[in-house]
Amino acid sequence: MTSSMVRALGVRKSFGDLEVLRGIDLDVAPGQVVCVVGPSGSGKSTFLRCLNHLETLQAGRIWVDGDLVGYEERNGQLHVLPEKRLRAQRAKIGMVFQRFHLFPHKTALDNVMEGPSAVRGMSGADARELAGDLLDRVGMSDRSHHYPAQLSGGQQQRVAIARALAMSPKVMLFDEPTSALDPELVGEVLGVMKDLAADGMTMVVVTHEMGFAREVGHDFVFMDDGVVVERGTPADVLGAPQHERTAAFLSKVL
Repeated sequence: MTSSMVRALGVRKSFGDLEVLRGIDLDVAPGQVVCVVGPSGSGKSTFLRCLNHLETLQAGRIWVDGDLVGYEERNGQLHVLPEKRLRAQRAKIGMVFQRFHLFPHKTALDNVMEGPSAVRGMSGADARELAGDLLDRVGMSDRSHHYPAQLSGGQQQRVAIARALAMSPKVMLFDEPTSALDPELVGEVLGVMKDLAADGMTMVVVTHEMGFAREVGHDFVFMDDGVVVERGTPADVLGAPQHERTAAFLSKVL
């Protein structure tokens, strides 16, 4: 596992009789940005949620930074990790959702401080210093004492990114982080993500922002109907898709 920051092998996920993921294999090297695209209902978000065990698997295995996610193996059998160990694993996997999920009664600074204080056991002073540094990193230091209701959608999403970074994750997962934003606010969030990529953060990004994928992505993954249909560099897949399903989808979104 040492060559992969994220490795998924044979991942299957069903909801009742509906099989949403039908055998996903994916490797993400340290520092790599993988952009996952596809139509609604293709399984992209479900796969992302499996990577940090927000969804359990019917089959397959996932490793992050060499650790089997969600389970431990004993005598050839998988056993679900206790909740405390699951929380410790998830701390290494930052997640940014479509919706911001900030605590409405806490300021931007307090939202970012919450994880380091409550989960990592950091002192109040250290957590406050870290939160201040991260808000500055995402261009929100001047809004640190504002509440979510006082922030635009783009500003809330940047606070959410800072909150995820506060746990010092090994990998960042982004589930269509700009889809809930007004068009004029998309750029400020993508700018923060570009900076993270430039700093070497490993990222798996579910997105419809093809310009971001082309500019920042190292790998471009097209999913449909619960499988990976095509994978390659963004230039190759966007410029000359090899599968007719990929070509048909891209013709509608480009």
